[in-house]
Amino acid sequence: MPPTEDRHTSGSPSQGLSENPLDHGPSGRMERRLPIIVVVRLAKPDSAGTDGEEKTFTDNISAHGARVFSKHAWPLGDLVRLTPLNEDPACGKVIYCQQLPDNRYGIGVKFQDHPVTWSNLRRYNGLLR
Repeated sequence: MPPTEDRHTSGSPSQGLSENPLDHGPSGRMERRLPIIVVVRLAKPDSAGTDGEEKTFTDNISAHGARVFSKHAWPLGDLVRLTPLNEDPACGKVIYCQQLPDNRYGIGVKFQDHPVTWSNLRRYNGLLR
């Protein structure tokens, strides 16, 4: 599935693609993304327990979204739940799905309702301004 927006990418220690730290949102606003790897569980919001969850990791995060890797494609507009270890889950919408050369997908997730305050974001909060 082709990406839904242009991306400037470079190699990353995560063996995936790292986003340009400034990401243009649909509103034209620029948001700083932190290239932080966070281990998360990716699932549909209505999945019970660990059924249907995929253990994966982020490529970058912000208070309003994240890029995560997945073993399968996710349809645009699908709702997903990202749950880091010992953190509250965050629900969001898939805004892009990019097939990667290693049979993985880069998934762009925009968080719904309110900004996410995972501990990694709190630690680097000064970099987001």
